[in-house]
Amino acid sequence: MQTFAGAYTAIITPFSSDGCTVALDRLAEQVQFQAEGGVRGIVPCGTTGEAPTLDEREHIAVIECAVHVGRPLGLQIIAGAGSNSTAHAIHLHRLAASLGAHAALQVAPYYNKPSQEGLYQHFMAIADSSELPIVLYNIPGRSAVTITPETIERLAKHPNIVAVKEATGSMDSASEIRKRCSIAILSGDDSLTASFAAVGAVGVVSVVSNIVPDRVAQLCRNIATNDFAALRQSHDALFSLSRGLLGLEVNPVPLKCAMELLGRDSGSVRLPLVRASDSIRATIATLLRDAKVTASPAHASR
Repeated sequence: MQTFAGAYTAIITPFSSDGCTVALDRLAEQVQFQAEGGVRGIVPCGTTGEAPTLDEREHIAVIECAVHVGRPLGLQIIAGAGSNSTAHAIHLHRLAASLGAHAALQVAPYYNKPSQEGLYQHFMAIADSSELPIVLYNIPGRSAVTITPETIERLAKHPNIVAVKEATGSMDSASEIRKRCSIAILSGDDSLTASFAAVGAVGVVSVVSNIVPDRVAQLCRNIATNDFAALRQSHDALFSLSRGLLGLEVNPVPLKCAMELLGRDSGSVRLPLVRASDSIRATIATLLRDAKVTASPAHASR
């Protein structure tokens, strides 16, 4: 069984300038950049990857690219495979397994607002459908329901449910999960990774690592070695950039703007998301400058 700890990048899905097609060549570059930065893995087809706007053909192509490029570089691939339809989530879960992913990210069903028993049965049905490990995705801000620590404790008894991306923003929730079971906890918020580590989290599914994978990887190495003095320094160096990028607009709009400014992406998002405004763009440019994040010569000319 794979273990999941360290820095995982919730990788963007690059689009052509008009947003009509997935830029797989650019995605391959991004995966290579993540490996060079030292992260443990990548998460394609998640929230940051604008999964709801991808058709199945694109969904397959993105995971195939991530696996094809990332696995030989030693990256773990945790493929987004969630749905608010249990049958569709099972389909995507099996698809992720067939494409060579190491695990699947399974989000709490959105819009339906199931009960805790409904959540339990949903995830158990997926876990029973394949031996592919599951990383639960607890993000009530987007799904409108919270997977409670009690339900996570029940789910963690299944051998295929191995980790949880905890994006509740709640230290109490993370603490209660750790108290109840040994499931691996990954922070779902960059600015809270160090705080969650203090109560037992072992890594992060990061947004900001799309542009600074080396810095997020270092922060997670500080967690692994229990070097909390160094962890605080890593956290302080990332905090303003993380809070700034994720507080200006809905993710991944500011992130893709930042990557465009760095020559790493077209900046295109798909409706219903729209590009960052000029004022937000100027603020992001300042954030990048203050954080000393610059384009490499190879990308600056693109």
